[in-house]
Amino acid sequence: MYFSKTGPENTEETLKIALREAESRGIRYLIVASTFGDTALKAANLVKGKDIKLIVVTHNTGFKKPGEQEFREDVKSEVEKTGGIVYTGTMVLRGIGRGIKNKINFSHEEIIANVLRMFCQGIKVCVEIAAMASDAGLIPFSDVIAVGGTARGADTACVIKADSSNNFFDIKIKEILVKPSEF
Repeated sequence: MYFSKTGPENTEETLKIALREAESRGIRYLIVASTFGDTALKAANLVKGKDIKLIVVTHNTGFKKPGEQEFREDVKSEVEKTGGIVYTGTMVLRGIGRGIKNKINFSHEEIIANVLRMFCQGIKVCVEIAAMASDAGLIPFSDVIAVGGTARGADTACVIKADSSNNFFDIKIKEILVKPSEF
């Protein structure tokens, strides 16, 4: 499915497609990117009572301002009440590479991120959160459904064979379920 444009108005439909596909394929892990918690809360409400493990991946602390976490603590509690996990860690395609780029104006991570953005920003996010959740030991190195987006909300979902960041090129985008056609 293609959305005609990016944005948070696609969030609910993206999450419904992701959940439907996870259930129909027997995939037990749904990984969702969420900056402030809006997408996380919608996902938690959708998976409540289902045999799907929800992993929410946030921006790292200090992403915008030193020491500040953008993800709301009240939402974290709500997600955890439904059995979901909220994970905050170093962004695989930003982290140390951004620091290197800032000093010497070159980063392999930025090249990889920009290649993935050729599909759309959400694809970059989906691959990145699959690697982050794998690194944290929160998901198996098998098929998962990852949900990401452009700026706010979710507009992209795909089936990914997950792996850790040190085996980044063993991560496979198996199928794009939904993405914006214009980005």
